Amino acid sequence: MPAQRRSGRRTGTGGDRIEGIAAALDGERRMEFYRELLAAAPEDAEGVLRRWWCEAMLDTDPSGGRLTEAALNGTLPTKSVAAAIARRQAAGLPVE
Repeated sequence: MPAQRRSGRRTGTGGDRIEGIAAALDGERRMEFYRELLAAAPEDAEGVLRRWWCEAMLDTDPSGGRLTEAALNGTLPTKSVAAAIARRQAAGLPVE
């Protein structure tokens, strides 16, 4: 069954998520992901998946290198939480 979104949260089987993340990573990083996930306590597994999902998205994003470099250099543009909430409200999106 494919993953779906409900109330802004991703749903689906853990296996689907794990396979998707692993497929987006190259060899050594894929192995690092599997090692970290297998070593995680069950209550920490969701956090590991979230972190590696972000890593996988940066790896597959053509501008990911630029974004990573800007973040490490402290030059990545940021927005306040208040600005993000106002933007979501203006777009008619839920704010929880």
